[in-house]
Amino acid sequence: MKKILLLLLIAHLAMGQTKPEPTLKSVLLEQLKTTHTDKDWFVPVNIALAGLTAEQANWTDGKGNHSIGQLAHHLLFWNGRVLANFKGQDVAKFDGDNDKTFTNFDKKSWEDIVKRLDGVLADLEKFVEATDEAKLKEMYSTIAHIGTHNAYHTGQIIYIRKLQGSWEADKGVK
Repeated sequence: MKKILLLLLIAHLAMGQTKPEPTLKSVLLEQLKTTHTDKDWFVPVNIALAGLTAEQANWTDGKGNHSIGQLAHHLLFWNGRVLANFKGQDVAKFDGDNDKTFTNFDKKSWEDIVKRLDGVLADLEKFVEATDEAKLKEMYSTIAHIGTHNAYHTGQIIYIRKLQGSWEADKGVK
């Protein structure tokens, strides 16, 4: 009988040690962080871009596909635009031509684009962290789509690095 009571007590204590229930904020932050800096199911953009030279970022396969630099600029454009909108800042009118979001890349601006993208993604995480759950309910779909969008283009970046021979499999994808 004492053993049964002891087992019940241990089971009860173990159940009390469970993780806190997820919130909308925690789920959105996890999505943003795993596409920015935290390696989890896939490689985040910071790892995908790490160590690339401007020449490698400018490389294309010659078949009309985007370069890594163009993809990084595209991510910077959209993440920055969404963040500014969330913060209530003035956002320049968008003419609807998404192709233009890829074209403002040149080799001279490569390091700046990488730093700015990292900063915008970090600021987006800070924004979500500081925003209350009620407000996040109004924004959750856009934030979730940002994570998906970032993961999609990060996959393209890794694929391009594989094509050019600059990807190291120990970074997460063989």
